[in-house]
Amino acid sequence: MSGSAAPGPDRTPAGADEQDHVGDATGGQAAGRPAGWAGSPPPASPARQRLHPLSPVLHGAKSLVVVIAGLSWSTLSRVGIGWFTAMVIVLALGASVLAVVSWYNTGYQVVGRELRIHEGLLWRRSRAIPLERLQAVEVVRPLLAQLTGLAELRLEVVGGGKTEAPLAYLSLAEAAALRQRLLTLAGHPSGAVPAAQAQPMPAGAEPPAQPGRRLHSVSNRDLLISQLLTPQAFLLPLGVAFVATQFLSEGSWSFIAVASTLTAMAGVLLQPVRRVLDDWRFQLARDDDRLRIRNGLLETRSQTVPLHRVQTVRVTWPLLWRMKGWLRLRLEVAGYSAGEADERNRPDRLLPVGDQPTGEMIVAEVLPGVALASLPLRPPPARARWVNPLSRQVLGAGLTEQVFAVRSGLLTRQLTVVPYARLQSVRVVQGPVQRLLGLATVHADTAGGAGAAAVDRDLADAWALAAELTARGHSARRPT
Repeated sequence: MSGSAAPGPDRTPAGADEQDHVGDATGGQAAGRPAGWAGSPPPASPARQRLHPLSPVLHGAKSLVVVIAGLSWSTLSRVGIGWFTAMVIVLALGASVLAVVSWYNTGYQVVGRELRIHEGLLWRRSRAIPLERLQAVEVVRPLLAQLTGLAELRLEVVGGGKTEAPLAYLSLAEAAALRQRLLTLAGHPSGAVPAAQAQPMPAGAEPPAQPGRRLHSVSNRDLLISQLLTPQAFLLPLGVAFVATQFLSEGSWSFIAVASTLTAMAGVLLQPVRRVLDDWRFQLARDDDRLRIRNGLLETRSQTVPLHRVQTVRVTWPLLWRMKGWLRLRLEVAGYSAGEADERNRPDRLLPVGDQPTGEMIVAEVLPGVALASLPLRPPPARARWVNPLSRQVLGAGLTEQVFAVRSGLLTRQLTVVPYARLQSVRVVQGPVQRLLGLATVHADTAGGAGAAAVDRDLADAWALAAELTARGHSARRPT
């Protein structure tokens, strides 16, 4: 079996293995194969490490919940409690056996400046992730992992469509040590790692304290109040009352009626509750050229985001928050699609809620020299009121020495700030009505796909703005 902790790559018959080399190959290796595969014997590699022995238990527990939910109440009413219990036990044992087999055949090793992940029994797969492509490392601790002292390590690489190589689960100390080692290797071209960081921490040891300079901690009280000052919170009682009325009017207590009612009510309650749980005890720190973000209650997350991967900073002032002077900050990070299916996996939280001075301070840390209060934002020409009658005075765009800034939104005010070095393309777009009015929209695109758009500018000004953005983008990316 391929899960044994032995040095050197696996030698398996041709066609039995699948090898996936994530990102660009380095060091003159063939795609997915270690140096020395053909010809001379391969050099000795570090021993392959297995995941924590409790990993099958956690995977089996999640499978048990899925099994019970899949069997449902209707099965219980048909077969009785005895057969239902037997079915749950058999399926849970099967899921546990599969989890143990998967754990036994899953391992990882750090070879040079690559992280290699090995998994599979019948179909073996080996993934090699070049660490120079690493852009973010996240330590996630679901509720069961918190109770058992374990953690899951997730890696994000440039150009990856999804999270690469989720290692579930490691001890908390081992996850923290491995994350630090990978980030150190990714930041040092020589690949040299201090001896203290190269060795895994002993089992049961406490992880080091959150490194870096603390920037801000969000008050849980402010977080709760901010969610109460949202349209969802105001509509929540109406939604619950509507669902309950629909259920009572049906007069049916069948499984389908109960399940559909609970599902609808969960949909009404879930969004504001999940936001509070996700951002609970939010902490932001800076460690050299990286941001360190920690948040979560039932599922804690510890994210590390290199500052040079930040594409844009978005500042949002919701309508009801403005009376308290609050705002929200979000990041766009290279390699994360704006339409990512699971937004909880995106490291885009910079400040869930805070006042104006706090927002100014954090933006200045991420984009040195940028002051939100003094951005030179000019509105569109007066004739733009024909296409934006209510929001024309809110719209604005301007250039500073470091960034391109765009303001938009009537009820929910939003400001997008884009560093020139992150510009990927600049477009000038005209719609039919804009052509009649002599207007155009200038789009500044970034690697993340969102960027910023200066809406309804005078046509001549739009072309001048696009030319200036192109020139400043080239100048910012030119090596000094």
